[in-house]
Amino acid sequence: MERSTRQRSAIRSAIEAAGRPLSPQEVLEAAQADVPGLSLATVYRNLKQLMDAGEISPVSLPGESPRYEASHHAHHHHFQCLVCQRVFDVHQCPGDMASLAPPGFTVEGHELTLYGRCSDCGPARRPRAARVPRS
Repeated sequence: MERSTRQRSAIRSAIEAAGRPLSPQEVLEAAQADVPGLSLATVYRNLKQLMDAGEISPVSLPGESPRYEASHHAHHHHFQCLVCQRVFDVHQCPGDMASLAPPGFTVEGHELTLYGRCSDCGPARRPRAARVPRS
């Protein structure tokens, strides 16, 4: 059993407090509030130990490095903001995906990622039509 360290506690707390999957860089920035001298190498080492202990789970998105979240989440999906690149939990699920599989195939699980703009980045703005002055 690994001993608990101040660094690991800060990393665990950062992930728990975020309430969303964090990249290692985001974990580093959040955990440095409690442990200012924390390095990225220490974050990676502790993320591995926390995963091995079953306390956190990786969140893999296509073309992205893994992010990490607390393991106590029930089945859920994710939303990635195309502007700030942050990832958020989506706790609703469209349900059984078996009807989408080819005939004769058996669905044993699924992952769904939505992409768009988070509430901080706002909706996509459409260019306004030029106003023609009236004479």
